Parts: sequence; C-alpha cells; structure tokens
Amino acid sequence: MTDAPRETSVDTIQRELTAFARRARAAAARLHPELPLVSYTLLAHIVDRHGCRATDLAAHYLLDKSTVSRQVGGLEKLGLVERRPDPEDHRVQVLHPTEAGTRVLASTQASRRAAYQERLKDWSAEDLARFAAYLLRYNAAGPLALPDGPTAGQDSPSPRPDSPADDATTPNP
Repeated sequence: MTDAPRETSVDTIQRELTAFARRARAAAARLHPELPLVSYTLLAHIVDRHGCRATDLAAHYLLDKSTVSRQVGGLEKLGLVERRPDPEDHRVQVLHPTEAGTRVLASTQASRRAAYQERLKDWSAEDLARFAAYLLRYNAAGPLALPDGPTAGQDSPSPRPDSPADDATTPNP
C-alpha cells in the first residue's frame, strides 16, 4: 500500500527542484555569460578556500576530474584563476583566484544576493528560516542515489553541508 499524499508531495518536490535547477542555470548565464554555473561554483570554492587543488574540487563536488579540468581551463582562459606551485610540495599545483576572478565573483555574488532579496522580500522571517533549514537538511543527505545505478549529479556541483550557502544559490530560480 502506498501513501498517495506522500507520493504526490515527492512528485511535486522533484518537479519543482528540476524547475529550480533550470532557472538557476539560465540566471547564472545572464549574470556572467562567460561564466557557467559550474565554473561559478568552482570559482567560489577556490576563493572561499583561499586556493585549492583541482582534485579537491573534484572530490568536494563529486565531479569527474575531466569535468573539473575543462571548467578550470575555462576559468584560466578568462583570467579568473591561476595555478601556483604548492609551497610544501612543488610537484602539486594549487588553484588561486586572480584579482579579476575575485572581482567577478564579488560582483556576481552581489547580484545574486540582490535577486534573492527581491524574490523573497514578501516572505516572513519565520518562512525564510524554515526554508533555509529545509534546504540545509535536504542537502545534508548528500548526492541523490539512483536505483541500481550511479549517483545523480556527477556533472553538476551539489554542495556538501560544509559548503558556503552561496555556492548553491542563483538568482531568480
């Protein structure tokens, strides 16, 4: 016996999260046409961590190393990140934001925050706190596991619970 109201709610959640993700990607493209959502998220992580290795990005976001390599290459081409030798192990390259990368990220984050402020302006403080808590709870569960298959979201970052909240947000989702 299935719980019809629960199934209906799960179907609604799946549909709405899909719509959210699509709007998030479109909004990210409007904010910085040359900085896709995945690249933006990786840049934000690099800035937040004051530099990190590409393998750290792949592990943190559960991305394939080739995906990270392509995205980092794009960020380097745009002059937003640079590689520097690790002072403790010169064989290791550490990604650092450039001044331009830090500026682009700050500008984009300000735009995103303003868009969210506008979109949520009519929500009560209690509703915002509840929504934030639900999102934290949902994301704390980790990546979505598909029945008899790989984990979903391998090609798009899904922030872990210790990620900055801004990593997963985009205006007008």
